[in-house]
Amino acid sequence: MTLRQAQGDRGQRIGVLGAGAWGTALAQMLGSDGREVLVWALEPDLVEEINRHHRNSLYLPSTSLNPAIRATGDLGDFSAIDIVLAVTPAQHLARVLAGLTRQPRDLVLCSKGIDAGTGQLMNEVAATACPRSDIAVLSGPTFAHEVAAGLPTAVTLACGGGQAQWQRLSSAIARPFFRPYYSDDLTGAEIGGSVKNVLAIGCGLVDGLGLGQNARAALIARGYAEMLRFGEAMGARSETLAGLCGLGDLVLTCSSTSSRNFSLGKALGEGKSASELMADRRTVAEGAHTAPVLMRMAEAKGVAMPIVAAVNAILGGAQPASVVVQLLGRPLRAEQGETA
Repeated sequence: MTLRQAQGDRGQRIGVLGAGAWGTALAQMLGSDGREVLVWALEPDLVEEINRHHRNSLYLPSTSLNPAIRATGDLGDFSAIDIVLAVTPAQHLARVLAGLTRQPRDLVLCSKGIDAGTGQLMNEVAATACPRSDIAVLSGPTFAHEVAAGLPTAVTLACGGGQAQWQRLSSAIARPFFRPYYSDDLTGAEIGGSVKNVLAIGCGLVDGLGLGQNARAALIARGYAEMLRFGEAMGARSETLAGLCGLGDLVLTCSSTSSRNFSLGKALGEGKSASELMADRRTVAEGAHTAPVLMRMAEAKGVAMPIVAAVNAILGGAQPASVVVQLLGRPLRAEQGETA
């Protein structure tokens, strides 16, 4: 990046919609060079805490926030923002975007999921709510606490506005420890992030049931095959899903209790009920909302997703052990080329 680019980037005002762990981590990353970042938070107490004490004890208690970060509870304050990163839970994106009084030039979607009511990807939801904005998708293997701590991270930045939008956004978002890679495949970037959440619940179930590392590795590999099949049916490119926003995110999320979805699956495998766990969770395990709609979409397109179906059944109340027996009892077949 040249000095002129860096100076020009500082002229672009940047804001983050959502003050959960991921939204706060992104704001901290963006403010690491002293740039002012505006964050919208739903909770009035959280707005006050961020502004007065530079902390988010509710969602990211381990981080002291840069004083350059300012919080607001008024979406009208975003009327002067050029680049908006939307980090609200996927099921609330349409409602929050509808509250904006001005559509930003660049709208970057950072939440992973599929709208449960419509079956739309987030870029489709955003295009309806903000038709005058250029839509981008930021996705990849990103634990919030690591990004906030300034640990090295690489992501996919898929730009619906092509190279011109990439030039605006990459120089505004990139930091020495936060490296975006360009794509123009919004569908692939979103499918990777959505499907991996469901598969992470499956890997958590494997852990909670004590099925071992062999089983988890098999689930990641076969789950990735399901991701590729579904992505192809939706028009995504396989090379996108082989990158950071697909395989990279899948490996991370399926391997650590830092993942909300993995933790949900682990608790299910240990015998807790889905309704109990979802009612008690302050943060959202988006895979639980994605699984039913993903299953419906896969069935409508004739795409075989047996692991996703198994996770969906368990979330619906089926006994994990019996579902695993059924999954292992499926007919033997070739590893490649499964379509039904």
